[in-house]
Amino acid sequence: MPVISEDRAAILQQLKNAEEAATLLFARLSRAQANWQPSRGSWSIWQCLNHLTRTNHVYCQAMLEGITRSRQGVGGTAEIEPGWFGRWFIGKMEPPARTRYKAMKKAIPATNGDPQEALRAFVDSHAEVRRVVEYWGQVDFNHVRFQNPFVAVLRFTVGTGLMVINAHDRRHLWQAKRVEEAEGFPAA
Repeated sequence: MPVISEDRAAILQQLKNAEEAATLLFARLSRAQANWQPSRGSWSIWQCLNHLTRTNHVYCQAMLEGITRSRQGVGGTAEIEPGWFGRWFIGKMEPPARTRYKAMKKAIPATNGDPQEALRAFVDSHAEVRRVVEYWGQVDFNHVRFQNPFVAVLRFTVGTGLMVINAHDRRHLWQAKRVEEAEGFPAA
């Protein structure tokens, strides 16, 4: 398993990269294209982004609760260094997706919507992630833990949670790009 570590700048850059990728993708989509599904039961591009927005919101709430319960002012974090399970979990999120996971009820996307509203909501969900990152110098993200809001038996460090969000963003933006490349994708 590769060694994974990230500093504050890398976490923030990955958020920016995801926003730019989503903006490029959504800038050229009509509502019909954004909501088109390649097959029954598969997600549209819009649903991929809506899922990310919902997931980021739920994850950030859980991380902020963990930070609030922690003893703030106990030192900051130079680099995030997840444990072996965190590294494994992050690796499973990275594209190309090799394993399919069933979305938890809290993160199941709506059926369809406006592409520009979806993009704004996604960027807003990253504002919540940046709120978590603001605590970087105040708490140790390698030690402060939060309960995974989707799998209650898992507890991750806040640092691992930030890395999971970025990997999850990459996974579903990759998925959205595959939808655009699928046979039968509408011309407009």
